[in-house]
Amino acid sequence: MRRILGTLIITFALLVSGTSTSLAASSTYTVQKGDTLYKIAKTHKVSVSTLKSWNHLKSDTIKLNQKLKISSKAATAAKKPKTPSRSTDDKVVKEIVVTASAFTATCNGCSGVTSTGINLKRNPDVKVIAVDPKIIALGTKVYVEGYGYAIAGDTGSAIKGNKIDVFFPTKSEAYKWGRKSVKIKILE
Repeated sequence: MRRILGTLIITFALLVSGTSTSLAASSTYTVQKGDTLYKIAKTHKVSVSTLKSWNHLKSDTIKLNQKLKISSKAATAAKKPKTPSRSTDDKVVKEIVVTASAFTATCNGCSGVTSTGINLKRNPDVKVIAVDPKIIALGTKVYVEGYGYAIAGDTGSAIKGNKIDVFFPTKSEAYKWGRKSVKIKILE
């Protein structure tokens, strides 16, 4: 009841004062129920690692009502329009050859939630790869040969060096992928 009353008071105050705030204009964000770092980063068009850096976060854990910086004045001033991630004009930062195996959200002992907070059971169509963060930073956009555009959104105990895991929603798709050597493009 208090939460609803508080929301109504804030809404009324904004309406009366004529103040309007936009997502892009605000430099902080208050964590809501169900939020993850990945979801917040994606909404505000920043990487998870950048979001963690701006907020001095050492883990991916966030708390309800926590205030997060979602922009940096320096980054906003220096920001230039980016090429859409699914165009032929992608800016490739680096290309590497990796050994790629597959994983699902339904394996024994799997929670279905990545280390960056992506719920793979709720989002089976998302393209996510597990990486060694020493090689590819979490939150990085990539293009994986034979898989497509994806986000480096997870880690794994067996993922060390030039190895990745690609996510598939079903075991049959994961088995079909198997293990193979592929070229991966790290995108800006």
